[in-house]
Amino acid sequence: MQTTPTHPHDSAGHDSAGHDTAGHDSAGHCVDWANVCDLDRLEPLWAEAALIDGEQVALVLLPDGHLFAVSNQDPATGSFVMSRGIVGSRGDRPTLASPLHKQVYDLETGECFTSADYSLRTFPVRVDHGTVQIQVRTSAQSLADERAETAEFAAA
Repeated sequence: MQTTPTHPHDSAGHDSAGHDTAGHDSAGHCVDWANVCDLDRLEPLWAEAALIDGEQVALVLLPDGHLFAVSNQDPATGSFVMSRGIVGSRGDRPTLASPLHKQVYDLETGECFTSADYSLRTFPVRVDHGTVQIQVRTSAQSLADERAETAEFAAA
């Protein structure tokens, strides 16, 4: 998961380490950045829900300017409620706790601190000229991936 300071000089096309992220993800898939909202619409320590390319996402802005995007779907129940979770920390790790059964997830990695059975999907996120953006695969790539997953499932 990429966390992005919200300073204007850390904008489009580069992750927090300065690597070019435009066009392809780390696995070589074609990706696009989808505009979500203006950064000033987010309140620190409160998650907000957004629908991006058919995917419900929870955005979390921390007071230090780091921004995270995770699935809004609670891995334990399947309910779309993570944007109503409790933002906190475990040591120096920023976390989000499910509002239903209180499983605690690392916002950067999606790892569940309270149960190895669950993990929360994370999304690359950045700020480009004051606009929050989330990285999504292109429609053609998503369709190809879905077909491959279906073929793998049917073969098993």
